[in-house]
Amino acid sequence: MSKITALRIGKGQKKRVNMFLDDRFACSLEAEVVIKESLQVGQELSASQIEALTKLNHFHRCLNAATHYLGYRPRSEFEVKERLLRRGFDDNTIEAVIVNLKEQGLVDDMAFAQFWKENRDSFSPRSQWLTKLELRQKRIADDITGQVIKTIDDDDSAYRAALSKARNLPRADYPGFQRRLGAYLKRRGFSYEIINNTIKRLWSERRD
Repeated sequence: MSKITALRIGKGQKKRVNMFLDDRFACSLEAEVVIKESLQVGQELSASQIEALTKLNHFHRCLNAATHYLGYRPRSEFEVKERLLRRGFDDNTIEAVIVNLKEQGLVDDMAFAQFWKENRDSFSPRSQWLTKLELRQKRIADDITGQVIKTIDDDDSAYRAALSKARNLPRADYPGFQRRLGAYLKRRGFSYEIINNTIKRLWSERRD
């Protein structure tokens, strides 16, 4: 058995607590682990308890890293896993954390795909095809991707994407207008038919 002889808050890391066993530094624990396990000075721990404590602490560190990453914006399950792997966490811990995050509703690929589509639609409209490709790169399942992208209207998206771009193009140069606007819409994944229709519509509106 080993006795906890000190629990000290780490310098500059208020969420970490340094645990000393038998007057020697043992490990740095997440504060929630210390609270959850009701650790206190004078408490004795067996080797198996210390091992379980280490595993629990590793889980909480992984969980905290994941929630911090999710704090910036929603992420796909694949993105979270990749991030945690790069941080050096093992597969078993990551899987346990993902299950926990799903239970909390913090990782939800359907909600993420909807967020991604709506964000693109609001700030940088693009085609169904390109949105589908982006979601596949995030490893979103095909059935989820299919449900989300079917609500995208390519004609409307192409028009809104091109509208602000068209305002900055010369008014008397149709070939230049067509070439530059066409290249712009092509990069957003629209078909040639939709690109041509959008260019004609905007040119006509400009002349009117």
